[in-house]
Amino acid sequence: MSQISHGYDNNSPKNEPHTIPDGDSLHAPLPYIPFDLIIEILSRVPVKSLIQFKCVCKSWKTLISNPEFAKKNFSTIDHHHHLLLKSNDTLDNFIVRSYSLPSIFETSPPISNQVSYPLNTQNCFDIIIGSCDGILCFAVNISCALLWNPAIGAFKKLPPLKKYNIFGFGFDQCSDSYKVVAILRRRHSSDGRNAYTTKVKIHNLGTDSWRRIKEYPSGIPIGLAAKLVSGTLNWMASIARNVTSFAIMSLDLGKESCQELLQPDFGEVNVLTFRLGVLKNCLSIIVLHEEGFTDVWLMNDYGKKESWTKFLSFPCLGDLNLFPYAKVICIYEDENVLFEYDSVLTIYNIRNRTFKFPEMPDFGGRPFPQIYVESLISPCVLKH
Repeated sequence: MSQISHGYDNNSPKNEPHTIPDGDSLHAPLPYIPFDLIIEILSRVPVKSLIQFKCVCKSWKTLISNPEFAKKNFSTIDHHHHLLLKSNDTLDNFIVRSYSLPSIFETSPPISNQVSYPLNTQNCFDIIIGSCDGILCFAVNISCALLWNPAIGAFKKLPPLKKYNIFGFGFDQCSDSYKVVAILRRRHSSDGRNAYTTKVKIHNLGTDSWRRIKEYPSGIPIGLAAKLVSGTLNWMASIARNVTSFAIMSLDLGKESCQELLQPDFGEVNVLTFRLGVLKNCLSIIVLHEEGFTDVWLMNDYGKKESWTKFLSFPCLGDLNLFPYAKVICIYEDENVLFEYDSVLTIYNIRNRTFKFPEMPDFGGRPFPQIYVESLISPCVLKH
């Protein structure tokens, strides 16, 4: 914390006691608190309170606005998790709502706050790509990325890319930087058949350009957003020339290299659909199969096939003939799992084996649910 200034707002030497008059016009000294101790105290205060504390004095405002303090606060406090959902109203205005996670499971209807999206909301259909350390990544018109911290209102729009799709967002500990990943899928003919090549570009937050990394190994990326786990971005890809076979691809944000992850052994079931997710800080797969069940698998030790375990199994929701969309979102207090089934939020209680449907508004399409935490970290001041 050496970069944090120990400033004061008055002209008194910091070692001289402050005084206030009492009823008898006498002066009693106020207790002196070293500024280093103030830093330690404030680093344990929740984000919403710290934003209000900026008004206390100039030195507190300077401290709380310092990027190094933001990192210290983020690594110290117990995080308040929120669920972010997007929708479009009848006038096609883009609306973003934030729900405290306990409210989703414990309050009917859940309590929400509409947050002010920083871009033009008319006829806007931006997509939530991911979140990391309180910063949300949106794909704007597919090929442009917006990084936004709704807790402090700070945002940054990255340089646009032609033809590329914004695909993933995460933090690279090796370079101490946040990275946005974009992917280009290009079709061309080869020996009379359609073939595909995939190109990947990365943007380090704090720079002004995109970088091309080496050729993507194989497969056509599927879906709109990669899943961030253990410093890697993960997504499904269809294997070239065989659209019914899929692979799990992993991009290491530090090494900037791709590899294929081995899938679990699903057994004799006939898998209809499966999607990647993140549950209990592990890469997860949610599988719908013909037997009428939904299975959730967890990779407990990232990168190791033998660590795949079936975490949960329950009856499918929806008509299997229509190949329903299913996505795992989060687990709450180790017994309630939140899913998205065909744009409907669903809670499954592991202990009671029951379903519950939170009273949510009509989203006018997929809500792209995203879990995020509050932080002071700003995308505007981060450096590579």
